Parts: sequence; structure tokens; C-alpha cells
Amino acid sequence: MEITNKTLLITDIDGFIGSRASEISINKGMKVCGLQINSGKSQISHNREINIIPANITSPKNLQSVTQGVDIVLHTQELAKESGKLEEFQKVNVEGTVNIAKAAKDSGVGVFVYISSALVYGFEYPENVTEEQSLPVIDNPYCQTKQAAEKALMQLNSPSFGVIIIRPGDVYGPGCIPWIIRPLLMMRQKLFAYAGDGKGICNHLYIDNLIDAIFLALEKEAYGEIFNITDGQETSWKNYFTSLAEIENLPVPSSLPKEIKTMKAIYINNFRVYKNKFTKIVLN
Repeated sequence: MEITNKTLLITDIDGFIGSRASEISINKGMKVCGLQINSGKSQISHNREINIIPANITSPKNLQSVTQGVDIVLHTQELAKESGKLEEFQKVNVEGTVNIAKAAKDSGVGVFVYISSALVYGFEYPENVTEEQSLPVIDNPYCQTKQAAEKALMQLNSPSFGVIIIRPGDVYGPGCIPWIIRPLLMMRQKLFAYAGDGKGICNHLYIDNLIDAIFLALEKEAYGEIFNITDGQETSWKNYFTSLAEIENLPVPSSLPKEIKTMKAIYINNFRVYKNKFTKIVLN
């Protein structure tokens, strides 16, 4: 697929993934517009090359009008937090996703790219898990609703409306709150510790590598397909957070047993990085 001069609509364009995707898309010669959740001004709204539309996917009333004239939708908006009521996750992650997808399809949009998550496999999953493996039953509203959104989207995939699903690992980079900003703030306050000696493997994914994967999927017209994406490196949580501290000239973080409960520590599950053919195509 040739993307030059194509019109790209990004949901949550003022978010971490959306804002970086918009910058790279413009550099590739695309026309970019975006749905902005927050009513206040954001950095992205100052870019005159981007048409910002204040709208929310949970309110489907005006979504068909904002998808008119769009070639590709990149859907990054989600409700992502550790816990909460299933209903609130369902409203955004499933109903909202279906709202924007159906509006796009009805408006003649050709491609819909959905940013899902590696957590469709849960918090603990087999090493080298692949896209072909069935998804487990998980008692977590975020994981459950990301699974449900994928299933609903695949039912909308057709020759005239190509759906691509991307399952990224832990996306990090400049401006990333959970993996950069928050850990550094806690390290500066001497409130940070990682769990279990940091031996678990981090399934990290640099933001620009994620965007590269998205464009490669578009280029290959990989419609109706799902891709697991990481940096393809087996980095322990200890090495990751130690490197982060060293960059900021901060003391090396300490570790705590996983069993200890404290408000003054960030606990990281022993995630295992997964690899797949698509990661290797993108990054090797």
C-alpha cells in the first residue's frame, strides 16, 4: 500500500502513541487528523499540519462525520489501568472500539489498525507465545476487554475494510509515563524498588519500532492479521531499570521480595518476552 498523501485519522492523538505516530506520519507525507479526548490544549494541537477534532469514541453520534474522507484509521484510544469495574473498561475498550470501526467502515475507510496489547495473553504466559495460540481466560477487565475488542474487529474485516491488529509489548520512549517518567520520579524520591531481584524478562518495545511495525503492516496490506511486537531483546527488569537510573545519574534501584506489599515500590511481574516472525521482519 502506498501511504503518501493518504489521510490518516488517529484516535487519542494527544496520547503517547498517537502523538508520536502523527509526527512520523507527517514525515512520511501523509495527511493527519485526530480525535482528541481532552478538552484542554495539548502539544499536538499546536501543530498546524494536524486537524484536531474534539470527539470521543464512546459518543458515536458524530463519528461517521469525522471519518469521512479518511483512508486509514489508527485506533490507539483505550482505558488502561490496573483495576476497575468491567463496565467502564467495556464502554471504552470494546463499545468505543466498535463505534469508531463501524463509523469508519460506513464512511468508506479502507484500513483500520487497532493497537491491542500483549496482555491479551494475561500477566503470565508461555515463552515464545505466538499469534496462533489461543487466548486464555483472564480475570482482569483490561485483558478481557482487549480480547473482546479484537474478536469484534475481526468480524468487521472484509475485502473493502481491512483490519490489522497490533499487540505491542511494554511501549517506552520519551514522554512515556509508566516505563520512563513515573519510575524516574520515584527513583528521585528514593521510593522505587523492583520485585523478585528483577530477574523477569521485560517485553519492551521502543515507540519508533512500534510505529515502524504499523507502517510495515500497511505496506504489506496485512489485512485480517494479528501481530505480536517487541524489540526482540531479552532484557531483565533489573537491567532495564538500572540503565534508566544510570542515564539520569541516579543510584541503582534496590530490589524487594515479591511477597512484600508496600506503597513505596513498583512491582513488576516476571513477564517473559515473546518473539515472532513479524518482529524479526521489522527490526532485523
